[in-house]
Amino acid sequence: MPASTRPAAGPVSITDFLTDGSLAALCAELTELTGVTVELRDASGRRVVRTQKPDGSPTWVLQEATPTRGELSIPLTLAEQPGSPIGMFVVGGQEPSLADDARRRLETALRLLAGTAGELCQHESELRTRMKELAALSRMSSLLVRAAGPERVLEVALESALEVLGLDAGAVYLLKEDADGVLSENEEDLVVRASRHLSREWLEYPMPLSKNREFDRLAMAGQIVVSEDIARDDRILIGDKAQGEGLGAAIHAGLVFKNRPLGVVRLYSRSPRTFDESDRRMLASLVAQASTALEQARLLKFEQEEQRVQRQLQLASDVQRRMLPRGVPSIRSVDVSARYVPSFELGGDFYDFMDLSGHLGVVIGDVVGKGIAAALLMSSVRASLRAHSQQVYDLDEVVSRVNVALCKDTRDFEFASLWYGVIDPAKGRLTYCSAGHEPPLVVRVPSHRPPTAADMDELSVGGMVVGVDPSQRYQRAVFDLKPDDVLVAYTDGITDSVNFAGEKFGKKRLRAAVLRALADKPGSTAAEVVERILWEVRQFCGLAPRADDSTLVVVRMLRPAAR
Repeated sequence: MPASTRPAAGPVSITDFLTDGSLAALCAELTELTGVTVELRDASGRRVVRTQKPDGSPTWVLQEATPTRGELSIPLTLAEQPGSPIGMFVVGGQEPSLADDARRRLETALRLLAGTAGELCQHESELRTRMKELAALSRMSSLLVRAAGPERVLEVALESALEVLGLDAGAVYLLKEDADGVLSENEEDLVVRASRHLSREWLEYPMPLSKNREFDRLAMAGQIVVSEDIARDDRILIGDKAQGEGLGAAIHAGLVFKNRPLGVVRLYSRSPRTFDESDRRMLASLVAQASTALEQARLLKFEQEEQRVQRQLQLASDVQRRMLPRGVPSIRSVDVSARYVPSFELGGDFYDFMDLSGHLGVVIGDVVGKGIAAALLMSSVRASLRAHSQQVYDLDEVVSRVNVALCKDTRDFEFASLWYGVIDPAKGRLTYCSAGHEPPLVVRVPSHRPPTAADMDELSVGGMVVGVDPSQRYQRAVFDLKPDDVLVAYTDGITDSVNFAGEKFGKKRLRAAVLRALADKPGSTAAEVVERILWEVRQFCGLAPRADDSTLVVVRMLRPAAR
């Protein structure tokens, strides 16, 4: 009779609790047995009559009833609503008489009553089980809300499973995790993380409970694995050891999140036991909730670690930016501008300006790689170059010493390219040395026409990158700058910038951008040339992500009237 089909709102009736009409059938049997009409009616006075569905299974229907003389109504009420009957038993006014087959009918009535009582008990049992399951899931949900750590999640999951299933002991095992947070997928790599009422000897025993670790493998594949009698189970590998531990039955379930195994829960009873479908369903719900909570806890830990690393990177990025020149030097006859655009928080590009007894030292460089390693190598190259440039006059010797120092402290695949030049403002003489760097461009701007490719030179004299061959020798060269000449030094992040079609900006487009800037405005300042070049790079690339740092340094020689 009982069911959970009662409507959520409106008057409550006995029909809300009926399933197969067994209570109406009981009334019919009592009528036949006693000779007195006994009927079940709903709250509106309609008769409940048992019938059959087309498939032959029992059901019930409602029929209109006409009150008769002398009948007695016995209300059916709920304890929570004593003044509002949900239905009634109606007993007719006839005198009782017992039929010849009263014994058989009485037994039939009692069987129906027993069925009804059994349904009530079953419903109550399932309700209690559901309440325990909901309580356990509620505890797991509270951990999700509080974002508790993995250890507490596992402890609560184990305690809840033992309590709800009425088991005696258990343990939770997780797969090993490497330094990058990647979990193993081998069931042999399970490590105990929580346990209750199991000896340390059992927990640390190297042999698995089942042959070929069948229980763990099936559990992590998503199955609920049961051994109702360990002593009689042919799949058990260490039966004697289990008996010595006092284990009679076992049930295993995997901790699985989005088809990815995290571990396994092993639960035990001290004596053989049968696990029904409700036990399996309940354990499946618990481990599913625990898996979600565990994964959230793991992700939270990674997020906190990521935030810590990001804070450190931000601090390192601030330090790196402070190492770049805070401003451009103010030297007569020279207009200087520079821009550094990193692709990540930390980069390997750098530029620098040095005041060398009235001469202007200009440096631009690019360290292989990106991130922390490149930033550290960049700072080492910059510090070494600054130190040697104050002590050594010849540029090629300065670059050679930087190369030797870098070779001592780096690996074979760690190196840097750089270009170092010194400008004598009074004579307009540029002395420079390149170490495998992109050759800077020098544009001579005529006064009577726009500049062309014929007015452009490259400064490529020098040697190979620093940090590879300590015996490398470098050459220096001299280039005489005239008023209005423009020097453009850059890193390969400019020329290697790509658009969504995968095309590189390239040297050809860079040369064209410089010439257009000086053709459109022959008197452009160094800062205006920098902005024009970067604008054309952005126009070409659009919103395509930057793959490398970009650095640009522009020096323009001034006429005497413009100093």
